[in-house]
Amino acid sequence: MSERDDSKSGSNAMWGGRFAEGPSAIMREINASIPFDKALWRQDIAASKAHVAMLGAQGIVSAEDAATISAGLDSVAAEYAATGVPENWDLEDIHMTTESRLAELIGPVAGRLHTARSRNDQVATDFRLWVRDACDAADAGLAALQAALVTRAGEHAASIMPGFTHLQTAQPVTLGHHLMAYYEMARRDRSRFADARARMNQSPLGSAALAGTGFPIDRHATASALGFDGPTANSLDSVSDRDFALDYLMAAAQTALHLSRLAEEFIIWASQPFGFVRLPDSLSTGSSIMPQKKNPDAAELVRGHAGRIIGSLTSLMITMKGLPLAYSKDMQDDKPPVFEAAGLLTLCLAAMTGMVAETTFRTDRMRAAAELGYATATDLADWLVRQANIPFREAHHITGAAVKLAESRGVALDQLPLDDLQAIDARIDERVYAALSVEASVAARASHGGTAPDQVRLRVAEARMALGLE
Repeated sequence: MSERDDSKSGSNAMWGGRFAEGPSAIMREINASIPFDKALWRQDIAASKAHVAMLGAQGIVSAEDAATISAGLDSVAAEYAATGVPENWDLEDIHMTTESRLAELIGPVAGRLHTARSRNDQVATDFRLWVRDACDAADAGLAALQAALVTRAGEHAASIMPGFTHLQTAQPVTLGHHLMAYYEMARRDRSRFADARARMNQSPLGSAALAGTGFPIDRHATASALGFDGPTANSLDSVSDRDFALDYLMAAAQTALHLSRLAEEFIIWASQPFGFVRLPDSLSTGSSIMPQKKNPDAAELVRGHAGRIIGSLTSLMITMKGLPLAYSKDMQDDKPPVFEAAGLLTLCLAAMTGMVAETTFRTDRMRAAAELGYATATDLADWLVRQANIPFREAHHITGAAVKLAESRGVALDQLPLDDLQAIDARIDERVYAALSVEASVAARASHGGTAPDQVRLRVAEARMALGLE
């Protein structure tokens, strides 16, 4: 038997196991995208209905055929909604699956649906519609997180906690101010999704395979029917562009970074050495061996999921980096990373919104921690500048000596006797004690965007107005 015949017989180990049918079985499996692109079925039905309505309006297909196809698509959609999309790998993708079922329902007239379009512009349109919806979902999730942050910030506009740099106590701040920092991050995240949505809101439908079509189609009509601002301007770019998916993933990755930072704060705050928060039971787990444990698993998973979302962005960037115009089969791999990132982002937003809303903040522990670590040292330096007219660098040196003395005695700055402070610098008088409390420290930071309770309340009021909570 020849080597060629041996291969056909299936005895060649290369085609063994699950690929016993040979190369055709491998091609069938590697080529099929229906296991994941079935998620596009709603968008595929909507784009097909817009397309056939246009074909009818332009006289490219008869009005009767257009109506029959549209009704058939509604029937297919009803089946998908009721029982899901079937996975026939021989049909490869959601487009062929839908067209095949349409033909079974209405007969040969179904073949007219694909007039003046290609699967290249079809998938580009469907995917844009899906990603556009994902942008809207992310924006809604971020708005809910902002609402939770603003509500808790309003409750704790005057609650004092230590502010950190390098995770070392730096200056007293308010919990409300700290939470509003994450509101600002979420505001920027929403702006990125809004920018991405605006850029992607052009319709590729009608670009066909890569060069457009000779049929007298109306691309503006289909764009309008699908809620796009208008049609794309270049058919080659239309079918090969996945910038919209990358824009979404970039916004998702930045959001995931912010959520991961917030999650990390809750993880640290929940640890016993800090004890700043009691996390909700609904977002915590226990230990299989240590009954005293209450683990911040939801927050840890949010932190971990950030890596997967960033990985999704990297994956698609690498897929797209060397592709020539126009469509290449590599682009079939564009959807799994976007679908995964969107699912993870939805979970992470929901988890952190619930955590912010339901966590108990132990403000007594926070305030006690703020009094440690000489957090009001900068206030002493500022007082020397304001009241004694001392240059800041000199005031900084004097304050350093005071901190060193307090540290050697194991007391707070405001517990040092006046005689000891005056021994360091005679220009210090009893008025200094009014500046050394943590309350005085935060109240003094009343510059725009500062931590003073009045400033926090102002920012909260502005945020509530922006979110429509008033």
